[in-house]
Amino acid sequence: MAVGEGVDAGTPAARLVARLRGRSPLVMGVLNVTPDSFSDGGRFIEAEAARTRARAMVEEGADIIDVGGESTRPGADWVDVQTERERVIPLVEALQPLGCPISVDTTKAEIMAEAAAAGAAMINDVRALRGEGAAAAVAASEVAVCLMHMQGEPRTMQRHPYYVDVVGEVGDFLAERVGVCEQHGIAAERIVVDPGFGFGKTLTHNLELLAGLEGLAERLGKPVLVGMSRKRMIGTILGDAPLDRRLYGSVAAAVIAVMQGARIVRAHDVGATRDALAVVNAVDGARSERTAA
Repeated sequence: MAVGEGVDAGTPAARLVARLRGRSPLVMGVLNVTPDSFSDGGRFIEAEAARTRARAMVEEGADIIDVGGESTRPGADWVDVQTERERVIPLVEALQPLGCPISVDTTKAEIMAEAAAAGAAMINDVRALRGEGAAAAVAASEVAVCLMHMQGEPRTMQRHPYYVDVVGEVGDFLAERVGVCEQHGIAAERIVVDPGFGFGKTLTHNLELLAGLEGLAERLGKPVLVGMSRKRMIGTILGDAPLDRRLYGSVAAAVIAVMQGARIVRAHDVGATRDALAVVNAVDGARSERTAA
């Protein structure tokens, strides 16, 4: 269902889809309500702590809040539907008064459908709607959807990742998944793509993807979301830096990604990322004005 085809243009999903057509980069704040996420596992699993964190990220300038009820870090265990439901759906409902679009990071069709009904504006799926019923669940709603590339499964994806041409292979996969979405009736303007930094990729693969991001974005013709915040690739580049020393590296990666054509940056440190991207946006605006003149 496309915006304008029986969809209330005032809904959170419709407003987010409209923003995806703009040029300014968007910051997606990470809110994991899990006990085992790699960076903030356990910190926000209590409802009030999660709401407080969401409010803080909105005050820092988050354009989207991404709620996750199942960790997808390397080696993560599977979570059953009921547990994920209890973690995620009440929170999506509780965050509606913030007026910030809510994304739900899930692979399960049941959670996708319930999140959309609860007011979510986006589904962020690391399996790119390959799960049973996932594409149909999104098609039956009006939410935006992010399709991410992942080689393998979270438990095993970092054991022996291998590519002949990582940029080309990631592009092939995402192009195929975009086609599947459109075959299910998901409007083109609702689709976002994510190359999946750190998901079945070595540091070399991640760096090649970042260097080739502009070409990937041009090939796919979709807004590109990137998530490198605090990840192992940043720590490795910085000499095995621990999580609390990855801020500046994460912000630098976000800036490079946006300069390479990314439209959405998923970040734990919203304020710092927002400030850095405001500078990039200002320079881009000045360049556009000069070109127009």
